[in-house]
Amino acid sequence: MTDIEGVAPKLAELLRHPDDLDKIPGLKAEFTRKKAAIDTHLREGLRLQLDTTQTGMKSIDDGHRNVSLIRDEMATIDRLCGEAQSLIRDFPYINQVSQIHRNFASVETMRADLEAFTARVDSVDALLRRDDDDLENMPNLLPVHYELSQLRVLRDEAMDQIRRASDTSLRSTLEEFFARLDETVRWFDEHVGWICLNMIELVQSGNTGLVVRLAVVVEEEEKNDLKVKALREAQREYTDLAARLNAITAGPKEMRGYKEKFLEGIKLHAQEQFDSAVQLFLEDPEKLEKSMRWFFNELNTVKLGMVTLMPKRWRIFKTYGDIYHRLMHDNLIKLIDDPDLNPTHMLAIIHWGAKYHRKMERLGFQEADLDPQLIDNREGELVREWRQLILKFLDEWMTRIHQADLKDFAERNPDTLDRDENGYFRTRNLVDMWRMLREQIMAAATSDRTDVTEGVIDAMFRALKTRQTTWQKMVDDECHKFTHGNNTNTTIDQDGYQTLQDWLAAIANDQIACIDDNEDAGQLGYLTRFRRDFEPLVSPAYATYAAAAEIDLLRDGYVDLSTHCIASFTTLIFAVDFRSTIADFFTARWYGEAGMRRLVSTFEDYLADYGQVLHHSLLDILVEELSDALLLRYLGGVRNKHVKLLRRNTEPFEAKLRDDVVTAFAFFDRFPDVFPSIKQKWRAVDWFSRLVAAEKAAVPDLYVQFRAEYWDVRFSWVEAVLKARDDCDRALVNAVKARLAKEGAVADGRDDNGNRAETIMGKVK
Repeated sequence: MTDIEGVAPKLAELLRHPDDLDKIPGLKAEFTRKKAAIDTHLREGLRLQLDTTQTGMKSIDDGHRNVSLIRDEMATIDRLCGEAQSLIRDFPYINQVSQIHRNFASVETMRADLEAFTARVDSVDALLRRDDDDLENMPNLLPVHYELSQLRVLRDEAMDQIRRASDTSLRSTLEEFFARLDETVRWFDEHVGWICLNMIELVQSGNTGLVVRLAVVVEEEEKNDLKVKALREAQREYTDLAARLNAITAGPKEMRGYKEKFLEGIKLHAQEQFDSAVQLFLEDPEKLEKSMRWFFNELNTVKLGMVTLMPKRWRIFKTYGDIYHRLMHDNLIKLIDDPDLNPTHMLAIIHWGAKYHRKMERLGFQEADLDPQLIDNREGELVREWRQLILKFLDEWMTRIHQADLKDFAERNPDTLDRDENGYFRTRNLVDMWRMLREQIMAAATSDRTDVTEGVIDAMFRALKTRQTTWQKMVDDECHKFTHGNNTNTTIDQDGYQTLQDWLAAIANDQIACIDDNEDAGQLGYLTRFRRDFEPLVSPAYATYAAAAEIDLLRDGYVDLSTHCIASFTTLIFAVDFRSTIADFFTARWYGEAGMRRLVSTFEDYLADYGQVLHHSLLDILVEELSDALLLRYLGGVRNKHVKLLRRNTEPFEAKLRDDVVTAFAFFDRFPDVFPSIKQKWRAVDWFSRLVAAEKAAVPDLYVQFRAEYWDVRFSWVEAVLKARDDCDRALVNAVKARLAKEGAVADGRDDNGNRAETIMGKVK
């Protein structure tokens, strides 16, 4: 089905126009010719494969026949040997005498070797001591190795004989006798190890003779190990010949592993270099390439100066390449798996792969030939992990900043607030937060991947919005302690109250600093700088749509939070400073006291105190919030206890009401930018006055007019006003309710677009 689907686009490409139908015969002939050529090629390939398979099967058959012939010949030889022994009458005695002679000669040789053993070890020690004084050349390396090899064969033979003897009581004695040889061997092995660890330096310094002598030693030991291994395998496979093999085999009986020690020395030398390189890399991720320069220099030294010094079958350059590559892989994987690895280091490792393979190719190592893959094909996973690391650090930073804010805000130590260049109150963690965000943006940018950067920016948007929500909750929780605490207001912590107001001003200033752009003066808010930092690093679509929408939401959030802080500041003033004054509104005490003047005087004090430490754009907001709060509480005063609105003699009420309004307007008139709006809202007081002064019969119509202008006025408040009149009765309230039922659906406050705009009366409870 897939082949058929693939043909259709090709035909469509060939036959685009009706005239192309004339090409069909020619195309058919061309495709037929190509098919014939392909069929011929396939038949030829099949024939070659068949010939190769038949030749291989014939070779296998010939091998089986040769093995059968050898087995038959060996059986014949064994049979002839047995028959020959039976033909010689005294063969058992001759064989026994011959064995005794061989044993006697062997004992004589062993005795002589044991007697000379100590002197020979002393001689080797003297040679090693002279080599200790000249480690750069070690002229006695080969003589020491030869003599030690003979002594080790002697020890192996002696220990093998004592193990096969019926009396093993002298075994511990022999072990003690040969113990000194073990010390000498360790001494020699230290010399070999030193050369293995310093081969690169020796080749670079031109001291190739010592490297060649080492190669001779290791190659000879490798041959001996192969013999020992072959002997052991033969003994395992042919148990009936094991005793005979032990009798006729002379030489080493144990594998000494010098080839493995040689390779281990290469690894140890390289790992020492890696340890230093990794330490340098951890100190500065920019120095990864520099820290690994030794890696390629040493491989180049092996390629140019060591290949001719070693046996060809060792393929020393490939051996070095495989070992070094494996160590590079292991060290990088160890770094990657470290949970404390910095994101910058992780990214450096991800970018290192391409540079590494380019350098290795110049040396002759193709990427496909290097096993294992440098970082186990985890590039995609690492990019995701790297992004997660950035997000982890981002979360940790934001958590620490939040905890510091929470601690500072709860303790409200004056020392925890700063002042900016304009003298405005500021919290001390805002600058650190934006600097941290910029650093993480730069870290994400080094990935050269827009998807990674966009994922990090999305997380930052979430963190910033969470911070706004968190600040609002913290403000609400702290203000709640004062606004809903002890209603008697006898135990207010004045110090805590004052510092809370300072903090509210500082938090509000912080939000304005985030969005305060003045391009003419070259001053940009943190949010705009944040946007300019990440926009070049993300896709145009992301910057235009997703990011722009998030920026707008954040900007609105900063405005809302700053306004909320000012509103909370105002709420505190009325809850703490004005609690008793507000409770006297429209009571008997209200008529005889200058309560509004006290309120306005307090407003003046606050503006004098905070006018220099609050951002200038927030002053008008504070004034408007004070006006709204005062108006709401003033109109809501009709619900105070013992309220009495004197309708029969309205002159005191109207005069007092007028005096309060004039006093308030005299204060708010100082702020021309917001006074028109304030004056418009305070028109509701006039309606309040008219509800009190109107005749009973006119009240229902007056209410309808009132509701036409203030569609969301609560009837419960109107009812409270009517009940506070000194001439109120049930009939008056019922008449207004009846009119409400009749006119309720008329005035709904909708504009031409069908939207409702809340009025000040909607907030009066």
